[in-house]
Amino acid sequence: MTTNPTKNQTAAKDGGGDVRLAGISKTYGSFTAVHPLDLTVPQGSFFALLGASGCGKTTTLRMIAGLEEPSGGTVHLGDQDVTALPPYKRPVNTVFQSYALFPHLDIYENVAFGLRRRGIKSVKKQVGEMLDLVQLGEQARKKPHQLSGGQQQRVAVARALINHPKVLLLDEPLGALDLKLRRQMQLELKRIQTEVGITFVHVTHDQEEAMTMADQVAVMNAGRVEQLGAPADLYENPRTTFVANFLGTSNLIEAEVDTRSGDDVVVKAAGDKLVLPGARCSAPAKTGGKVLVGVRPEKISLTHADDAGSIPEGRNRITGRIGSTSFIGVSTQYVVDCAACPEFEVYAQNIDRDPRLTPGAEVVLHWNPAHTFGLDADQSVLAGTMGDAGVAEGEAA
Repeated sequence: MTTNPTKNQTAAKDGGGDVRLAGISKTYGSFTAVHPLDLTVPQGSFFALLGASGCGKTTTLRMIAGLEEPSGGTVHLGDQDVTALPPYKRPVNTVFQSYALFPHLDIYENVAFGLRRRGIKSVKKQVGEMLDLVQLGEQARKKPHQLSGGQQQRVAVARALINHPKVLLLDEPLGALDLKLRRQMQLELKRIQTEVGITFVHVTHDQEEAMTMADQVAVMNAGRVEQLGAPADLYENPRTTFVANFLGTSNLIEAEVDTRSGDDVVVKAAGDKLVLPGARCSAPAKTGGKVLVGVRPEKISLTHADDAGSIPEGRNRITGRIGSTSFIGVSTQYVVDCAACPEFEVYAQNIDRDPRLTPGAEVVLHWNPAHTFGLDADQSVLAGTMGDAGVAEGEAA
């Protein structure tokens, strides 16, 4: 089946709307699972709620679905306040990790179930189109147990989408799959969302999964949204130490603000001076103030100390000694002992590797200052990004 994305996306927008959470919160006795937050999920987007177990992401999803009653605040789907509506009256469907397929029905009847329940007698065309969308047309008469985990996942998505919800909620839908299949399904779900054009809200603890599929990601921690934005922006410009470490690996160097140089901040770390762009520093850049200087392991070059003179001017640099190396296929991971950071990680691609870069070797770590970011050394949890992204000022820690 060839689907027209433009047509489908237009139709979704005509009958859809943003998901808007206004002051939404959830408490269980004295425990606050979700602190009051305002959050807007744009219509037609693929939105991810990302965080570790217990951070409040699934509770937030369940409040959108109507499976949990908010302790405060409201849930709007487009212009409709659905806070008081039961789940079956909300224009949303949910796909769970367990798939929840009917084992006694074949795939065709599993997908048709929602239509038949609504009293629709002629279902052949709609079911056929939906099975083609998830590329399972030839499996229509098989039972769920005859399909792979990824195929069952797609049946669950088709069964949810055939009811034409305004929003599809996905609660850890790929958690039961092995790594290779999970990566394939990430691409499949993104393709399906693009074709049907409706809003997907996806809960996951897997940062790679969120970064691969989502247009926007809300990183949650302890019931609050720490930062919200496009995946690349969250990775390149984390605003808190939690986000910096949850999305990949970050080297964080304790430093002191020395001077300002134009738009840049110059800091001192264990005798070395480092430069970071002022626009990428979320900490107060006052002279003498403390700051955590961050840089991702793949942004760093590693040069043997004997060749230090070949390093171009203007790069941030610190010296150290290689403590250990690990070959991980496409790259080698180096752990370097530096005065500024005792376990400095560097990922170097395995292209023309210098054979001298072995444990015990004296090295210079250097990188483009533009790849440096700064965090508040005195606050491990900062307020999430504010403004157009949709996180309330009242959500600051």
